[in-house]
Amino acid sequence: MALLPKSMKPETISEKTGARLRSITRALRYRNFRLFFSGQSISLIGTWMQSVALGWLVYRLTNSAFLLGLVGFAGQIPYFVLAPIAGVLADRVNRRRMVIFTQTLAMVQAFILSILVLTGAIRIWEVVALSAFLGVINSFDMPTRQSFMVQMIDDKKDLGNAIALNSSMVTGARLIGPSAAGLIIAAVGEGICFLLNGISYIAVLISLLLMRIPRSSSEPPGANPPRQDGVWQNLREGFRYATGFEPIWDILMLLGVAGLMGMPYLVLMPIFAKDILHGGADSLGFLMGGAGAGAMVGALYLASKKTVIGLGRLLPISACIFGLGLVGFSFSHVFAVSLALMPIIGFGQMVLPASSNTLLQTIVDDDKRGRIMSFFTVAFIGLTPLGSLIGGSLASTIGAPLTVTIGGAACVLGGLLFARRLPVIRAKIRPIYVNMGIIPEIASGIQSATETTIHKENPRRG
Repeated sequence: MALLPKSMKPETISEKTGARLRSITRALRYRNFRLFFSGQSISLIGTWMQSVALGWLVYRLTNSAFLLGLVGFAGQIPYFVLAPIAGVLADRVNRRRMVIFTQTLAMVQAFILSILVLTGAIRIWEVVALSAFLGVINSFDMPTRQSFMVQMIDDKKDLGNAIALNSSMVTGARLIGPSAAGLIIAAVGEGICFLLNGISYIAVLISLLLMRIPRSSSEPPGANPPRQDGVWQNLREGFRYATGFEPIWDILMLLGVAGLMGMPYLVLMPIFAKDILHGGADSLGFLMGGAGAGAMVGALYLASKKTVIGLGRLLPISACIFGLGLVGFSFSHVFAVSLALMPIIGFGQMVLPASSNTLLQTIVDDDKRGRIMSFFTVAFIGLTPLGSLIGGSLASTIGAPLTVTIGGAACVLGGLLFARRLPVIRAKIRPIYVNMGIIPEIASGIQSATETTIHKENPRRG
């Protein structure tokens, strides 16, 4: 058998590498998404810096696990209360203008926080109030921003890749931001982190202003009819839609378990860094950066997938990985071991919501996209403050390690229960993907008995 000439091998490998890279980054060929990606990449580094600095500031001022939980609660409870209303608005208003407005307010919040800290005038009640204010802003920003993404992608087949790249952007910032925050806090204090975050919002505002959104898509599909109805009627319609279609509801329930029981580990990280692992702000930054590294691996893995097929089984797998990582971390008293476990936690923590986001965005009706993404926000972020408050209270009585152990075990249990539901979920999603061309209709009868039954159970799909 003739061997391939050596001179051809480097070129072939290079071509394959280039083709794979183009496949991973294919959504960046759309100008609006490139602008969004570049602006958010800078802004989110500042966001993660502020998140780490805020936790360290609270623990430095109070040395209280409960107050760490309280600040987390104040910053995230608005998601639970306001995100559903924000979802209705996202289906009724110009989404780009809404995101510009919310990002501007977030910039103002960061500058106020930096001034108070740098002047030494900061008090714990002001931290709680400013955290709640930012929570209100983000509860409107996140559902709108998530549903706005579909307007940046011309070919909707690339939506999954765009969501994965968005996740890689978030996790890349999470990899850089916390580590930088730890070093900055150790050198000059928390105030500079808040100041840099405020400055970083300028990048995302410029990117949003430079976008060219076609007039025909400046409003979300189906936006006009809901304008005639009341907000509460639209909200009830969205809730009936979510609860009436099992794949959407099951995904939201799994996310809710992770948000309520798993995610509160974040507010307890200063306790692990300082009291259990006997480190400082730099240790906290490295731990959070380790989680970011794992999340980046997960994001790149999702971006490399050419289709949404197979994402369903990733949900229970990632939930179990996330939960097992938390359980292992909770038992560790050695910094090197804890640092090694953080990428596992970060991988599961990123793959679960990113895969859920992609699945939801591909099966949801366009005119209800904003409302479903608001329920997504409530499930994964809106329930986190309740978990943070509970977690802070539990950590004050039974300790942070046992609290995180309980949360991790709950995530594993949720993943196993979801895995049992997979056959039903796949059967209900399959006809949608056939209609969209994601799954080819190989045989003429592929949609016969199963799809007829599904249509009867879910007449809204007809």
